[in-house]
Amino acid sequence: MTDDVRYVTDGEKLAVAAEQARIGLAEGGIPIGAALFDGDDRLLGAGRNRRLQHGDASVHGETDAFRAAGRQRSYRRTTMATTLSPCWYCSGLVRQFGIGRVIVGEDRSFLGGQDWIAEHGAHVTVLNDAALIAMMGEWIAANPDVWNEDIGEE
Repeated sequence: MTDDVRYVTDGEKLAVAAEQARIGLAEGGIPIGAALFDGDDRLLGAGRNRRLQHGDASVHGETDAFRAAGRQRSYRRTTMATTLSPCWYCSGLVRQFGIGRVIVGEDRSFLGGQDWIAEHGAHVTVLNDAALIAMMGEWIAANPDVWNEDIGEE
């Protein structure tokens, strides 16, 4: 999926993930989006949480973006932009494949494994974007049971 467009700033990368979150929300899903970029700031793949749309608990935003990116020789120089702090499942994906950098849109609604992946070598930048905090907070307030299912709570 690599194109010639370069997404140089963290804000530009996060905007791709945020658009995926908005698409997911419009589809009736959980508004979490992600995008994977190569070491030259080109988009490899973008995705969104589609657990509800696909009836598949494994389709988180980060995994959807990772799958859309296709096979890469190495992930060390890649950057994953995600609208929400990655859960433990998605943090495991970052750790397993050695994704070198993670841009987190917000970690106020949920704090996943971002500290753990940082401890294991990924550079983590948290932006705490006000619009993403509001979108996620409103969605969680309106859908607490679905949210608890998504994060593995009862």
